[in-house]
Amino acid sequence: MPTPQSPIGSGFGAASTAAEVIRDIDLTGKCAVVTGGYCGIGIETVKAFRSAGARVFVPFRDSVKARAALSEMPDVVLQPMDLLDPASIDRFAEYVLRKTDRVDFLVNNAGVMAPPLMRDERGYESQFSANHLGHFQLTCRLWPALVRSGHARVIALSSLGHRQAGIDFHDPNFKHREYEPWIAYGQSKTANALFAVALDSVGQRSGVRAFSVHPGGIVTDLVRHMSHEQLHAHQVIDKDGKPIIDPENNKKTPQQGAATSIWCATSPQLDGMGGVYCADCDIARALPSDESAELHGVRPRATDPIAAGRLWQLSEQLTGARID
Repeated sequence: MPTPQSPIGSGFGAASTAAEVIRDIDLTGKCAVVTGGYCGIGIETVKAFRSAGARVFVPFRDSVKARAALSEMPDVVLQPMDLLDPASIDRFAEYVLRKTDRVDFLVNNAGVMAPPLMRDERGYESQFSANHLGHFQLTCRLWPALVRSGHARVIALSSLGHRQAGIDFHDPNFKHREYEPWIAYGQSKTANALFAVALDSVGQRSGVRAFSVHPGGIVTDLVRHMSHEQLHAHQVIDKDGKPIIDPENNKKTPQQGAATSIWCATSPQLDGMGGVYCADCDIARALPSDESAELHGVRPRATDPIAAGRLWQLSEQLTGARID
C-alpha cells in the first residue's frame, strides 16, 4: 500500500539540524554513499553519518577540494566520479562493490543549478544528466549492495524547484525547444522526486525504500551560476552579502539543510514507508494542483506514479542502466 503523502508529526522541524536528528541513532557497521559529500549540505550529511558510526564513501570530481574539505575525516573513502561521465559512474560503483558487500544508505545529493546550456558527451542537457540520469545509473549499478543490506534507503535530493516544471517527455534534453536554465532545473528536480516514487515501487520487495527530499534554500556552491543581484532579488542574502537564515521560510544553514536527508535515511519513524517527498524533517503535505503558489508542500507533478513510470522507462533508454 502506498505511503500517504501527508505529515506524520516527526517531532522535528524546519530548524532541526542533522546532528539533532541523528543524536540517538547507532549506525555502527552500516555503510553510506553520499554524492557531493565534500561541500554544502553534502559534507554535513557525511558528518552526521560518520558521527553515528557509519562507514562513508564519497565520490568526487575535484580531488584537491575534496581532500581539503574532508582532511579531518580521514576514514571517509574518496574515489573519483563525474555524474556527466557514465564510464566514471561505473568505475566508482565497481570500486564500492569491491570494498563492501552492502550499502545501507545512498544519498544522491550532488547537483547543479541553472547553468548556461551545457551537454554531456551523449548530448544530454547537463542538469537532467547530472541531477537525475547520473544518479539513476549509480543507483542501478549499486543495486546488488543495496539489496544485500536488507533494509536500505535511497534518498534523492529534489527541491521546491519542482514547481518550475514537469518532465517534457518529448524533449527532455532541449533539442527542439529553447533552453531556459530554471525550467531545466525544475524538470531535473521533478525527475528526482519521481525517481523516488518509481524506485520505491521497484525496491520494496527487495527491502529497498526511497524518499525524495527538499533540503531548503541554502547558500552553497550550488548558487555559483547566480549573480549577487539575483541572490539578493531572491532574498537569500542580505545587503552585506551574508545568507539570510529563516528556517520557517525556507532559508536554512547547511546543518539544517542536511537534516531531512538524514531523517529520511535513518529515522525508525519511516520504517515500512517510502516513495514520498519530504521537507522540514517530515513527509510534506500534498498540494492540490501544480499551479499552487504555496511555498511549502509538494505538487502533483512530483508524486504522479504514472509520470514516475514513464520517467523510469525513459531513464533506462537514455542510460542503458537497469535493475535486474
